Amino acid sequence: MDATDLTHLRRCVDLAREALDDGDEPFGSLIVSAAGDVLFEDRNRVAGGDQTRHPEFEIARWAAANMSPEERVDAVVYTSGEHCPMCSAAHAWVGLGRIVYATSSAQLTQWRAEWGLESGPVAALPIQAVAPGIEVDGPADELADEVKQLQQRLVARRSS
Repeated sequence: MDATDLTHLRRCVDLAREALDDGDEPFGSLIVSAAGDVLFEDRNRVAGGDQTRHPEFEIARWAAANMSPEERVDAVVYTSGEHCPMCSAAHAWVGLGRIVYATSSAQLTQWRAEWGLESGPVAALPIQAVAPGIEVDGPADELADEVKQLQQRLVARRSS
């Protein structure tokens, strides 16, 4: 992971903050072309009731509609939190390239346990357990505390 990766991950954390401030869960993602251009970015949008509205899934849909297979394989997806199994599968089926994440599913699972929360309805599998051919980098220790604080704000909001 290099300085460019961290810059993109910081934008993902900003998108996660935007999602939380808008009443949603704090996750944000973007896709970057082989030339280094940000092509598409999104944030979580599950607050409306559709639990599939993850930004990583939206990126896979966007990439399938707007990029050639060759462009997709050379692209990099950045995300504030490691892909869930649904998003990992979508990423692999669309043929996207490398994934870089700020925090891992294992970290989120640990935090949720610390806060006395139940695990979610889907197993928190690492990306490569679902999509073993994808290059993955993460977590970025520099961003873990900030992402954890966003997740804590979500928990506090739900408990009040």
